[in-house]
Amino acid sequence: MYEFIFSIVKTLNSWVWGWAMIILLLGTHIFLTFRTGFIQWKSITKGIRLSIERDPTSEGEVSQFGALVTALASTIGTGNIIGVGTAIALGGPGAVFWCWLTGVFGIATRYAESLMAVKYRVKTSDGRMQGGAMYVLERGLNMKWLAVIFAVFAGIASFGIGCATQVNAIATVCNENFSFSPLVIGIIVAAATAVVIFGGIKVIARVCEALVPFMALFYVTGCIIILFLNYDYIIPALQTIFRLAFTKGAAAGGLVGGGMRLAMQYGVARGLFSNESGMGSAPIAAAAARTKNPVRQALVSSSGTFWDTVVVCLMSGLVIVTTVLKNPAINVNEIENGGILTSLVFSQIPVFGSFVLVVGIITFSYSTILGWAYYGERCVEYFAGKYGLIPYRILYVFVALVAPVLSLDIIWLMADTLNALMAVPNIIAVLLLSPMIVRETKTYINNLDAVDTLPIPIVLTGKFCKKRKNNK
Repeated sequence: MYEFIFSIVKTLNSWVWGWAMIILLLGTHIFLTFRTGFIQWKSITKGIRLSIERDPTSEGEVSQFGALVTALASTIGTGNIIGVGTAIALGGPGAVFWCWLTGVFGIATRYAESLMAVKYRVKTSDGRMQGGAMYVLERGLNMKWLAVIFAVFAGIASFGIGCATQVNAIATVCNENFSFSPLVIGIIVAAATAVVIFGGIKVIARVCEALVPFMALFYVTGCIIILFLNYDYIIPALQTIFRLAFTKGAAAGGLVGGGMRLAMQYGVARGLFSNESGMGSAPIAAAAARTKNPVRQALVSSSGTFWDTVVVCLMSGLVIVTTVLKNPAINVNEIENGGILTSLVFSQIPVFGSFVLVVGIITFSYSTILGWAYYGERCVEYFAGKYGLIPYRILYVFVALVAPVLSLDIIWLMADTLNALMAVPNIIAVLLLSPMIVRETKTYINNLDAVDTLPIPIVLTGKFCKKRKNNK
């Protein structure tokens, strides 16, 4: 029976993450890039600067930086390390190019969905900010039914992609490198998670503000040191990546490119999965930010895609390709598992390489657990009311406790499938509201500092959702 259910879920996953989904998401990225006048440039030049500014006078629960790192906590995960290895193992080194390009165009979609999340956010009677694709669908498009579907998909997905798979990754790496019992790791992670998530978004944001910059800086610095050791292979690696992104061919260590189709398929899919642009999850955190107008926070949030895919994923890809070129004994043709490939590559760097990998996976996974806990909470509160929060947190901690001893094949596939299904209603909202996104962008972007005192309309949930008594 298990094998039968697993085969069905696997088939469904292959279907929803097929070419139709890739074209839908990547097409939306490209469409919004042109509609917003290549907002990527403003995101990098202004968004990064705005992310470190604080504005305690504006409406919101956390700082712009706090909202950004909470979103980064969920998006910078094992996909940035193991996912890149999977893309290279299945699509060849050319997949790194398509993964990177997906991140560049994905900045526009993250900008658009974050702008909508702030514009249509609401304020509860106890002063908390609520926002995300579900409120955009309800308030912006009057599609309450589709908003509920999104919230249900995201709430369920949080247990798998945000919790179980991440805890399992931590337990696996600790068991393989330090011989720690998986059950002990489950208890430690569950306890650490409970302490943070029961404190709400403000505690989650404070922890993420301390953890995310450290883990990203540590991993990127580690990758730079490894690339320094592999310095004479950096140019050949870049040449190999660009060449095999469009043509078939081979390189050292069994690095084989299957042509543009395979490289694009796996590179784009891993890139989309890594940065979550278009899925509608990260804007939930953006909606809680203290910001003067939607465009400011949208620029800050979209800079997260730059850090996630354009920087971190690119670093992982270069480390893997340069190390394989330097060590031709690594035969990628014989390795189908991206995690095995990544571990094998980092182990080629004496002592330091394995240390970078272990610390990277542990911190990336734990931050993802925290980020997705917040996303799940907001979605559960949307369709179940505030009384669903405590049961959700208890169940989330329980999943973290038992995840290390569970077989996660089917859980991973189900969560991955739900991620894709989340993207559909969110993309519908982004495309239908693109004229509004263009108007808001034109209103604020040209004179950002001059007009940023204009207030954001905030709707109280008690007035907006009269039938939702749980929020009153």
